[in-house]
Amino acid sequence: MSTPLSTGHVGLNVSDLDRSVAFYTDVLDLDVLERHDDRARRYAYLGVDGSLLLTLWQQASGGFDATLAGLHHLAFLVSDLEAVNGVQSRVVESGGTLVHDRVVAHDEGASSGGVFFLDPDGTRLEVYTASGLDGTAAASGDGPSCGFF
Repeated sequence: MSTPLSTGHVGLNVSDLDRSVAFYTDVLDLDVLERHDDRARRYAYLGVDGSLLLTLWQQASGGFDATLAGLHHLAFLVSDLEAVNGVQSRVVESGGTLVHDRVVAHDEGASSGGVFFLDPDGTRLEVYTASGLDGTAAASGDGPSCGFF
């Protein structure tokens, strides 16, 4: 019998650790669980209630490139639409970039959906809720809002 898998944490390469830590703690309300600022090896562990969710590694020399194989986007599930709206407000307040100009349903007629935005290196992010978006339009009628952006 095999053991079921679950995501433990995600590691992202970033170009500026200070800027990225500020973004993820301000916009996603993550806590810095541990940080290392050795000049050659800078990284930070971020999480919630002591649980690791994200590790930021300062070892990138450029921004995210959606044309290369690898990460498409990183999505975080929250409990309700109010939490999604809170993240959207914090993205805008921080000067961040929204991918769509509003909270969108995952697909036409879906109850799930969220806000899509970019981190300081251009990594595509999503914060969504599983329900509560009944009647909210998707980004386009051509497929899932999280698919081609």
